[in-house]
Amino acid sequence: MEFLLNAEQMRHCDNDTIEKIGIPSLVLMERAALSVVDEICRAGCDLRSVLVICGSGNNGGDGFAVARLLDEQGVRVTVAFVGNEESMTEETAAQRRICENCGIKISSNFMQREYTVIVDAIFGIGMSRDAQGRYAQIIDWINQQSAFKVAVDIPSGVSADTGRVLGIAVQADLTVTFAYRKLGHVMFPGTELCGRVVRRDIGITADRFQRGIPNVFTYGEEDLSRIAQRRAYSNKGTYGKVLLIAGSRGMSGAACLSAMAAYRSGSGLVRVFTPECNREILQTFLPEAIVTTYREDGSLTDGQTWEGGGRSFPVKGLAETLAWSDVVGIGPGCGTDRLQEEILAAVLSEYQKPLVIDADGLNLLARNPDLLYETRASVILTPHIREMMRLTDNTKEEIQETILETARQFAREYGVICALKDARTVVSDGARVYVNTSGNNGMAVGGSGDILTGVICGLLAQKMPPFDAAALGVYLHGLAGDAAQERRSAYGMIARDIADQIGEVLKQIDDTETGQDGKKGNA
Repeated sequence: MEFLLNAEQMRHCDNDTIEKIGIPSLVLMERAALSVVDEICRAGCDLRSVLVICGSGNNGGDGFAVARLLDEQGVRVTVAFVGNEESMTEETAAQRRICENCGIKISSNFMQREYTVIVDAIFGIGMSRDAQGRYAQIIDWINQQSAFKVAVDIPSGVSADTGRVLGIAVQADLTVTFAYRKLGHVMFPGTELCGRVVRRDIGITADRFQRGIPNVFTYGEEDLSRIAQRRAYSNKGTYGKVLLIAGSRGMSGAACLSAMAAYRSGSGLVRVFTPECNREILQTFLPEAIVTTYREDGSLTDGQTWEGGGRSFPVKGLAETLAWSDVVGIGPGCGTDRLQEEILAAVLSEYQKPLVIDADGLNLLARNPDLLYETRASVILTPHIREMMRLTDNTKEEIQETILETARQFAREYGVICALKDARTVVSDGARVYVNTSGNNGMAVGGSGDILTGVICGLLAQKMPPFDAAALGVYLHGLAGDAAQERRSAYGMIARDIADQIGEVLKQIDDTETGQDGKKGNA
């Protein structure tokens, strides 16, 4: 797990390290500069002519130190100061004096020459408003140069808090950041402007969080170990029973894909509750699934509802299948007619275990989101942007610009877990926020969301806590998409390719398992 910080949190970490731990600011600055120089050399850059552009803040101080260290290595360095003398920090002024004492001149006509490397140390994470005037002109000039561009901490013009472009931003080839990645490094469009991001430790560690642990984080491949290992002595019941209420006439594929993904993610049994018209298709596509069907009119010939456990249900068999299951996923391809609306209302009213709502289930829920106040289930919602628009009445732009806070507020208001899908999917329980960094644009294909529903359900069936299942499910889904892209290319992928690669990704866990008899489990 990796924490993702905003600018304020990073400043607190800096200050606590300096004031409470006692590491001087200039020492941290020197370590940062050494890291940048090291990464420039590792990148194999052409160092015939290097320009370092410095601002007034401590990011500029890092830049002055970078210039001095490169000069010490015999690199031809030009240093430009583009900030305000009056607002220069004490540390930056000290680094500038050191440069000048070393005979490094500060250039005022740096735009008149060509360079092989340009180091951007203008603003860093301190930028909070749009670049204008001379700053905008300088950033535009940097972007027009053919030089290899290195950003110190974050490209100037990218918001460290949101990834938003503040007017205009440097398009870096390499970004060297310190201690922790910031949200701006991973959120769009900022992530595309950072180039390759390298995080370097400079002495600011997790125990420096004097004001509490940050609540925004992302996963790495090591976090797959959070999935429970398969036991040598086990059976299909050990790994849980998934019920998928999915599919309608002409939409059987959604049910098929969700069911396949639930199995591929490790669940022991998967049952699909679907209209009778889908029986043959499901049994052909996925014979491993249990298929329970109901009449498309949902009723007996006399129009009465079916009873189950003393409760009234809109279709025959629903009560029994709910009682059978350990987790329910509802919505993929189910349609939005009155019968499906009644099924969703019945499930929300009566179910008390983990429940994943996706696709048409979300469109139905948008008609009456207050149903979430009444349920006793542990609910996970997986809306994409347009579905979230229906659930909240917010515009597309409002949601995309505040995607973390939108997911957090919705989860908090309704007491659910919200996995808000976009190029960077975010998952929140109202307090914690997971930001997903796996996946690719080849996953922008019909059925991909159905796969995600199955993955989350599969993890829930194995007794993973709901928030963890939602976050890790999104991450695993993205990793499988990355594996599918590598095999098929982004152009040639279909949703089934994602499901097929889930097992390949999970081999990382399988390869670390050991059993006394050398076996992974029983039939």
